[in-house]
Amino acid sequence: MTDGYTFPGRWMGGTALVAGPLLVLAGVLLRVRHHFFFPQQLAAYADHPRLMTAAYALFEAGTVMLAPAVLALAGLIGRSRPMWAAWGATLTLLGLFTRTFHGGIDHLAFQLVRVQGPEPATRAVADSYTAWHLFRSPALAILAGWIVLAVGAYRAGVLGLPRAIALGLMAALALGTLKGTQVPQSLIAAGGLCVALVPLGVTMLRDGPRPGRRALLGAGAVVAGLLVLRLLGAEG
Repeated sequence: MTDGYTFPGRWMGGTALVAGPLLVLAGVLLRVRHHFFFPQQLAAYADHPRLMTAAYALFEAGTVMLAPAVLALAGLIGRSRPMWAAWGATLTLLGLFTRTFHGGIDHLAFQLVRVQGPEPATRAVADSYTAWHLFRSPALAILAGWIVLAVGAYRAGVLGLPRAIALGLMAALALGTLKGTQVPQSLIAAGGLCVALVPLGVTMLRDGPRPGRRALLGAGAVVAGLLVLRLLGAEG
């Protein structure tokens, strides 16, 4: 048992704080040339399938990485402001789950374009765009979550005022099915996220001893296991 350990830990948390925002920004930039609403996003996929697949994949990878990043940030805030940490992390994680849910819908919509063509896919998305689902309910939580986290990080002294404001700007990032890049708010939001969290992640990674040989071997075994599972999953 290791005294004082809290998930996700320094290495996973620091890596997520760096990688999550950069992946989100990369996804936002790759689709910046196309109008953000779903008909144009589907048309863009029809014309540039590899580009749009890469853009949405990077964005969703960043969304997943932001979950441990938020937990790492909440751990720092919670040392002196536990209520701000608890509510900020809870609301933001609910919103991130919703973004991941939307990512699955986006993937299916793109496959409809590939299989049936852009016009049938656009009609299908339009006819079902407002359909109710459980994971539609927490959609607005992420907007409040980033602001609560930003205030908590400032009050706890984790982030200075400019970087706390930059973190709060993530509330401006569009949320919904097949939402592309809104100019300039999506760029401001993703850029603010990088300004707020990437330096914090770098500091966290540098603040302490480097991982030992056993830790590196363990990480390598996990990566190898995931690759094997990926290969097996491709068959089934």
